Amino acid sequence: MSDEILVGIDLGTNMIRVAVGKTDESAPGSLRILACVEEPSEGISKGSIVGIENAISSVSRALEAAERMAGAPLERAWIGITEPHIISETSRGVVGVSRSDGEIHSEDLDRAVEASKTVRAPSNYQILHVLPKAFTVDGQTGIKDPIGMTGIRLEVEANIIQALSASLKNVSKCIYRTGVEINDIIVGVLASALAVLNQRQKELGVVLINIGGATTSMVVMEEGEVLHLAVIPIGSEHITNDLAIGLRTSIDVADRVKREIGNAVPDSVSKRDEIDLAEYGSLTSEIVSKRFVADVIQARVQEIFEKVVNELKKIRRDGMLPAGAVLTGGGSKLAGIVEAAKTELRLPAAIGETHGIVSATDTATDPSFSTAIGLLKWGLEMSGDGGENRSMFSGVKKVGKMFGGIGKWFKGLMP
Repeated sequence: MSDEILVGIDLGTNMIRVAVGKTDESAPGSLRILACVEEPSEGISKGSIVGIENAISSVSRALEAAERMAGAPLERAWIGITEPHIISETSRGVVGVSRSDGEIHSEDLDRAVEASKTVRAPSNYQILHVLPKAFTVDGQTGIKDPIGMTGIRLEVEANIIQALSASLKNVSKCIYRTGVEINDIIVGVLASALAVLNQRQKELGVVLINIGGATTSMVVMEEGEVLHLAVIPIGSEHITNDLAIGLRTSIDVADRVKREIGNAVPDSVSKRDEIDLAEYGSLTSEIVSKRFVADVIQARVQEIFEKVVNELKKIRRDGMLPAGAVLTGGGSKLAGIVEAAKTELRLPAAIGETHGIVSATDTATDPSFSTAIGLLKWGLEMSGDGGENRSMFSGVKKVGKMFGGIGKWFKGLMP
């Protein structure tokens, strides 16, 4: 396994990010990062492919750059998506234990999880992930691993995550046409959770918030399991758009202003501080207040976190997660966003740091690469070399036919 090259492709609205790595022989369970590259994405809007040829070209450029950096051909990849039309719901599956002596085997878990997949969903949706939360054996609840136990009735409570079939088909077509095989397609925020959350956070209760270009995705974890997942159709590019309108300037100038002097907490900015937009690429000189820039940014950041709070209220975890909020994604690099998160969410907050990797560059630890790195860790997890991360989706691994099935279904679509 140590020689196998792992590839993660994060299909972002603004950037295609590719990470390449393999198991670090000197530290089992860790990844040695061989390449991290990003290319502007075309043909992708709000997390969905809207122009297949442009998307193929963008992914191909990113893969070519990654191959040059890694010095090896890239043949198979784990794909991360941030599709806004994600459905996450809880379902239960109940089966009888098959063996006469009542001992529970992995086949019983398979049948229980299969039974949990009978959920009502629109006909144009496809099950992407089945994440078991806990098992119940003869009324004994909260069991994490029932294999080897004795009982008659086995129940599972699982989180069923579904995505639009058409979107998944477009993603698969795009990747296959670049000449790369698909190991699996994963909701990006789940991969990010593998990259930045530690076991203690996942046990205590934490919300990971990945602020991307056009979407903000979040996952809530408690007792080591996925409790809730949602994708909010607002991201950092909405902040840029607001600034372009408020400052009456171009998108490029607004983006540079946001990145270089933007702040999500207006009270930390002096009312007397001013900037000239000409210094940021504007064709005309115009003096604007830094406080005004911060006010515009704060309004949109507040909206993002208000929607996160609404999702937390659905599962009765508003202000009730001891490990707080962990921010990642390109949007998390905005100045003052941690303080804004603490205020709006009423939780401790911090920027997520990628762990369990060895890399010669700082790029791999950049928050915008958390999904791509997490996809590598997902691949490591599925191979059985995942170290402490194996506990995160241990139920999936044990009942594990979902992941391979999706890939085969995609492959069957190709001529």
